[in-house]
Amino acid sequence: METAKTAFTPAPIPTGIIEVAGNPCMMDGRGGYMPVALIKPADKLQDETVRKIMGFAVAASEQLERFKAHCMADLDSLDQLLEQEYGLVKRGNQGKGNRTYMTVDTLFKVTVQMADYIDFGPQLQIAKGLLDECLNEWSADARPEVKAIITRAFNTDKEGKINRSEIFMLLRLEIEDERWQRAMAAIRDAMRVVGRKEYVRFARRASFQDDWQTVTIDLARA
Repeated sequence: METAKTAFTPAPIPTGIIEVAGNPCMMDGRGGYMPVALIKPADKLQDETVRKIMGFAVAASEQLERFKAHCMADLDSLDQLLEQEYGLVKRGNQGKGNRTYMTVDTLFKVTVQMADYIDFGPQLQIAKGLLDECLNEWSADARPEVKAIITRAFNTDKEGKINRSEIFMLLRLEIEDERWQRAMAAIRDAMRVVGRKEYVRFARRASFQDDWQTVTIDLARA
């Protein structure tokens, strides 16, 4: 079977072999040194395979970073030309919002989307206290789905972060209880934008009658 060819050269990954007192060794997960001769063949094969894959993964990641930089530079140049055409004073990237660029035949498009990083201040814990009061008083009268949303919203995930999607779901619930309303006001006051990032999406279609098909390139972490 013919091996698939890659479009790039793998990045150099160290072999992990270190000379200790003239003997080739590898460091284990506890910081100790193990002679290569004592490492099981299966473990050595796994090590070599992972290092080979990581070489291509690092190369792909670096290529993706360069690709994204070129994309944004090209689009920024296009934006500058359009701004000049309409006599707009240069705004810089901070003044730009979501935008879509398209070919004349409408078969290819590039979309740039802005996403805000939202964090929560101390008011969020005040909101939690008010919601706990609501749940304690409502007891059996509270809808199970409301209880579940509140529980999930304030349960931290694996990284110790608040579940943002559930917090936003709370804000969409229409509940007239005065304490609930104060809790929602506290959540809104707790929200603060701490950063912004641009995401680039690509799509194509065979004809103007067809649905758009996403060209999958994950630039989120580039």
